[in-house]
Amino acid sequence: MQEQMTVVQQRLAESEFEGTSGGGVVKAKVTGGGSVVSVEIDPAVIDPDDAEMLGDLVVAAVNQALEAASGAAQEQMGDVTGGGLGNLFG
Repeated sequence: MQEQMTVVQQRLAESEFEGTSGGGVVKAKVTGGGSVVSVEIDPAVIDPDDAEMLGDLVVAAVNQALEAASGAAQEQMGDVTGGGLGNLFG
């Protein structure tokens, strides 16, 4: 099982997950390892008088991408462990 977990972890680390915010005006991509790969911003949303809003949109998109990565990790690890790690210690 340890070998399977290692393979899943490596596959997740190499996978990319996307999150969006503001109806798709900001897109972020992260790896399953938690690294931010890219952030794309629609120029129409850039308002020099409201930089805080743009920052909030970027944070929301990155967080959504990280949540997608985390959900994939839980699902794939659950497949390896038979639904959870509790049965290993109980």
